[in-house]
Amino acid sequence: MSPAAPDHPDDAFPWTDVWGQNDAVRTLRAAAADPASLSHAWLITGPPGSGRSTLAYAFAAALVAEGPDDEHAMRQVMAGTHPDVTALRTDKVIITIAEARALVERSYFSPSSGRYRVIVVEDADRMVERTSNVLLKALEEPPEKTVWILCAPSDADLLPTIRSRVRTLRLREPDVDDVAALIVHRTGTDASVAEQAARHAQRHIGMAQRLATDPAARSRREQMLRAVLGARGVGDAVEVAGRIVQAATDDAKALTAERDAAERATLLRTVGIAEGAPVPQALRGQISVLEDEQKKRATRSLRDGIDRVLTDLQSMFRDVVMLQFGRRDGLINRELGDDLAALADAWPPARTLVVLDHLAETRDALERNVAPLLALESLLITVTSGRKP
Repeated sequence: MSPAAPDHPDDAFPWTDVWGQNDAVRTLRAAAADPASLSHAWLITGPPGSGRSTLAYAFAAALVAEGPDDEHAMRQVMAGTHPDVTALRTDKVIITIAEARALVERSYFSPSSGRYRVIVVEDADRMVERTSNVLLKALEEPPEKTVWILCAPSDADLLPTIRSRVRTLRLREPDVDDVAALIVHRTGTDASVAEQAARHAQRHIGMAQRLATDPAARSRREQMLRAVLGARGVGDAVEVAGRIVQAATDDAKALTAERDAAERATLLRTVGIAEGAPVPQALRGQISVLEDEQKKRATRSLRDGIDRVLTDLQSMFRDVVMLQFGRRDGLINRELGDDLAALADAWPPARTLVVLDHLAETRDALERNVAPLLALESLLITVTSGRKP
């Protein structure tokens, strides 16, 4: 059966790609149309994959456009080419003070062609306290025609001083059927594959689309879960942890290698160096800066990949707890039903809860830069023994 059509207000551009967030769309459309309803700074919150960034850029497009018929300006915004919209997307672990200062400086420019100048900060939760403080003055005393749009998983991820200066818009978590219908609409994927991908991704739209369109990604996910289920002792725990880290490392390299090479080629071409030619000593500093930025991005990509594995493991052991308490509906990993039922019968619920606690602690440890391999080995020893090492 095909998934139900997702909750969608209409097909009016630029809101076409915003699914399942009717209340948020109505609020932002009204704000863009009526200056009396417009706050100078907004915080859009919602779980990863809920469409925060998609909504932010649709709002930015509506703010810049002279009216609902100004599709040219709106398409410029959605393509990332409008001069009055400045966006900060980071692939690194944190947003730097230098990046924040550049945004603040930009926010004081008058709009060049649109109604407003709009500053969009994706992943605003990646600002440490010193960086957040750079934004405070701009949020306290913004120019009349500047609007800030911050995106984060939760308002709790930002400092209270930031939260007090923005209007918060909380997105609802999309349903599995909403996400599956969106994936079918975007990619033409078979409805059953889209539903499975949306369920396995726990309604994260970007991850669901990747799983739905990449059979290798689906296979890696299943192999990883089965490897953890099959681990029986310390030796297995160490071996499986190594496999997870290696797979995440390979995945991160695959995601960043092509982009890294293109960036390097563009830089060399810009400074007039032919492909394969030696880099003059005077220009090696620029190459080093680029390579440093790419290493930071690779670190973030690896961390995100391992966090995704931990999210998948949490979904699996959450299913085990549900089975242990007699709940068989709503399982995320239905395809592993027999194995999970066997584990639920073999373990007491307290042991599963210990594993889930350690999973949460491992995610926190990785955010504090603990070595991924050591963190995963410790976690999998808990899985195989029922006790924290």
